[in-house]
Amino acid sequence: MAELMTANDRRTHYCGTVRESDIGKQVCVMGWVQKQRDLGNLIFIDLRDRTGIVQLAFDDKSDKEIFDKAFGIRAEYVLAAHGTVRPRGEGAVNPNLPTGAVEIFVTELKILSAAQTPPFEVNDSKKVNDEIALKYRYVDLRRPSLQRNIMMRHQIAKVARDYYYENGFLEIETPMMIKSTPEGARDYLVPSRIHKGSFYALPQSPQLYKQLLMLSGYDRYIQLARCFRDEDLRADRQPEFTQIDLEMSFVTQEDIMAMNEGFIKRVFKEVLNVDIPTPLPRITFADAMNRYGSDKPDTRFGMEIQDLSDVVKNCGFGVFTSAIEAGGSVRAIVAKNAAATLTRKEIDKLTEHAKGIGAKGLAYIRWADETPNCSFAKFLTPEELQAILDAGQMEQGDVMLIVADKNKVTLPTLGALRNILGKKLDLIPEGAFNFLWVVEFPFFEWNEETNHWDAMHHPFTMPLQECLEYLESDPGQVRAECYDMVLNGTELLSGSIRITDWQLQERMFKVLGLTSEDIQKKFGFLVDAYKYGAPPHGGSGMGLDRLAMVMSGADSLRDVVAFPKVQNASELMSQCPTPVSAADLAVLGIAVTEEE
Repeated sequence: MAELMTANDRRTHYCGTVRESDIGKQVCVMGWVQKQRDLGNLIFIDLRDRTGIVQLAFDDKSDKEIFDKAFGIRAEYVLAAHGTVRPRGEGAVNPNLPTGAVEIFVTELKILSAAQTPPFEVNDSKKVNDEIALKYRYVDLRRPSLQRNIMMRHQIAKVARDYYYENGFLEIETPMMIKSTPEGARDYLVPSRIHKGSFYALPQSPQLYKQLLMLSGYDRYIQLARCFRDEDLRADRQPEFTQIDLEMSFVTQEDIMAMNEGFIKRVFKEVLNVDIPTPLPRITFADAMNRYGSDKPDTRFGMEIQDLSDVVKNCGFGVFTSAIEAGGSVRAIVAKNAAATLTRKEIDKLTEHAKGIGAKGLAYIRWADETPNCSFAKFLTPEELQAILDAGQMEQGDVMLIVADKNKVTLPTLGALRNILGKKLDLIPEGAFNFLWVVEFPFFEWNEETNHWDAMHHPFTMPLQECLEYLESDPGQVRAECYDMVLNGTELLSGSIRITDWQLQERMFKVLGLTSEDIQKKFGFLVDAYKYGAPPHGGSGMGLDRLAMVMSGADSLRDVVAFPKVQNASELMSQCPTPVSAADLAVLGIAVTEEE
C-alpha cells in the first residue's frame, strides 16, 4: 500500500549530492530503488534519482518495523527516506560513486509507490532490445546515460538562449499551423473543421515567418523552433525535431557565420569544457564533393578521393575509358595498411554496398603480398598498372577501391565507402570535434524524375552576384550565398542570405517551373511583402537534437529525444499514429479510403 507524503517529508538533498561534508546531518532523500541487498542482519538499498545514487543502510540498530519494510522492497520502488549521514565502514568505500564514502542510516522510511518487476533492469551495462526499450520508454528514460543526454540537451538549449539574448536577439514564436508550401519534404497536414476540404501544414521550418519578421523591423529573431518533415527516418533524423532558428537584418554572410561560431565556442566551453578554435575552416561544396564525396565531410581522418581519370583515360580497361568518354570520371580511395582487414570477402560486401548506392560495381587493387592483386589486371599492361599504383601512392599492405561513372555516382559512392572504412579501420580519433563551413552550394539541382530544376536549399536563397547572368541560360552554373556548418560528418546548421528583391524572387520561382499563377497562389503574401521595404537579411537553422547527439557521443537522435519515433514514424509507447472514428472524420469532411 502506497504511503502518502506529509508536510514533514521535505527533500533536503538529491541522492547524488550527499557528501562527506554532510556526515552527522539529518537528511531526507527520495527516489527509485536501483537494487536491494539483503545480508541477513544488514540491508543496503541503492536509491537513485537524476543526480545519482546514494546508499541507504539498515542494521541491528534500526527500528524493527523499518527493517522489515526494507526487507520487502524491490527494484524501482519509489521511496522517501529520512536518516543520518554517516561514513561507510572500513573497506566499504566505493570510489566509483561521488557518494561512495557515505551512507544514510535510515530512521524513517516510506514506500511512496510499489513497482512491478520492470521489463528490463534500469542500468547501462545491459543492452535492451530497442522495441522493448521504446515501448517502456518511461522506464528506459530512467537509465543514467539517457538522463545525462537529456540534461545535456537542456544545458545546450539554455546556453543558446543566454547567448543569443545577450547578442540582442528577440525570441518570437511563429505559428504551428501554417500554409502548405513546397520546401523539400512532404508536409504533415492538419484538416480544418471550419474550412472543410482545406488543410493547415505543420511547419517544416519557420522560414517564411522569420523573413517576414525581418521585413517587420524586429532586426534579430531567435526561436527554439519545432519543425516537422514527413520523410524517411535515419539515425540523425526524426519526423519532428527542434532547431535553433535565427534571422538577422542588415548583415552579410560573414556576420551570420561569426555569430554562430560564437555560439559554438561558448556552448562547447560551458557544457563540455572544450575549446573550439575559431574562425572555423571553410571549404566549397565543389571541393568537399571532389575530396570527400560528401557535402558534410568527416575531416577527422584522411583517405581523400583521388581522380585517376588522366592516368587511365587511354588504358585497356573499357569500363574506365567508356565512363570518361561519357563525361564521367574514374575516382578512387586508398585505405592504407588495410589489406589484412579488407579481405576479398569484405571487399565483396563493400561492392554490394556500392551497388546499393547506385554504382555499377567496384574495382579494386589489394596489395597484400609482394604482387598486387588487381581485379582488372588482365585489361592492363604492367606499365598502366604501375601508373595507377604511383598515382595512388600505394604501398604493400594498402587497398585501393575504384568507381567509374558519372560524378554524381562516383563521388557519393566513394564518400559513403570512405565513411564505412573510417569506422571499420578505426581511423576516427576519440574526443575530436572537427568543424567546418561548406559554402557556395549550387543553387539548383536537376530532378530527373520531374525533368526540371529544384532548389537545393530553398527558393528564397540569394544567388551569388556573379552567377545572376546564368539564371535563365544555364541554371546549373548558379551558386548560392548559403552555408552549412558540419561537425564530424553531421550537418548541424544550414543557412543563407535571402532574396529581398521581389523581381529577382519571381525570376527564381520561374526557373523552378512556377507560373505567375503558382507564385501568387503559393507565395503571393511573401512576394507582396517584399514590395513594402525589405532590409537585407539572412539566417540559419541549427539542429538542437543533432548538436546534443554529437556532444553527448550518442549514436542516434533517439538517445537525446525523450519520446522518439521509430523507422516507420510511429511511437511504440503510445502506439501513435492510430485510426480515428468515422464520426470524427465526418466532422472534418474527410474520409479514409482503402488502397486498391
